[in-house]
Amino acid sequence: MDNQPEDLEQAPKLPKLVRLYIRQVAIGFGLSAVFVGLLLGLNVANLRSLIIATQGGAIAAFMLFFFNGLVFAGVQFAISIMRMAEPDRKTPRGGRKSPVATQQPIRVTASSGR
Repeated sequence: MDNQPEDLEQAPKLPKLVRLYIRQVAIGFGLSAVFVGLLLGLNVANLRSLIIATQGGAIAAFMLFFFNGLVFAGVQFAISIMRMAEPDRKTPRGGRKSPVATQQPIRVTASSGR
């Protein structure tokens, strides 16, 4: 017996946060592909020469892509989450009152530690 919905529209959808995360991961790995492509294309620090000349160069290029993808995906997701915050209000709230500047000096006594 098959419990799959007959119509795709009846299928349960992923939560918005999960869809957002998947989209940001895809963008992060896309940016990583561009970044690694530029690194190898411009031969920065002779990386292209090193990857071509080394026996495990393909693994190194994949690791460079994968770990940069993880970093870029994390940054993408963090930026998108931080942009969801409510805009700052102009007035202080929650007991954080702005200090009032006065022109009257006050005497502060200081004692030596002796």
